[in-house]
Amino acid sequence: MRDNFFQENAGGILLFIKLTPNAHCDEVLGAMQGADGPVLGAKVRAIADKGKANKALITLMSKWLGITKSNINLKSGSKSRFKTLAITDDSNELATMIVEKLAN
Repeated sequence: MRDNFFQENAGGILLFIKLTPNAHCDEVLGAMQGADGPVLGAKVRAIADKGKANKALITLMSKWLGITKSNINLKSGSKSRFKTLAITDDSNELATMIVEKLAN
C-alpha cells in the first residue's frame, strides 16, 4: 500500500489519481483515500468514451501544474477511474509544487 498520492522517480513523478468523468467542471479536488492508498481526486466534464476523459485529465493537470501536456503520460488506468500519470520534470520541484497547491 502506498503512503502518498505521488511517488518521485529519476525522471519525474508518478501521480496516482481517482478521476470522476462527466462532472460539472474540471477541477483538482485534493488528496483522498483510494483502495491501494492515497490518491489525488480530480473531475472533468468530458465523458469516459474513447479516451476523452483521459485527454481532459492530462489537459487539467497540465494547466494545474503549469507544465506542457507533452510532459504528462497516462501510464496505467486507461479504462479505470484510478489512473497513474507519469510526469517528466524536476521531481523535487513538482513534489513541492503539488504540496503547496493543495495547502492553499
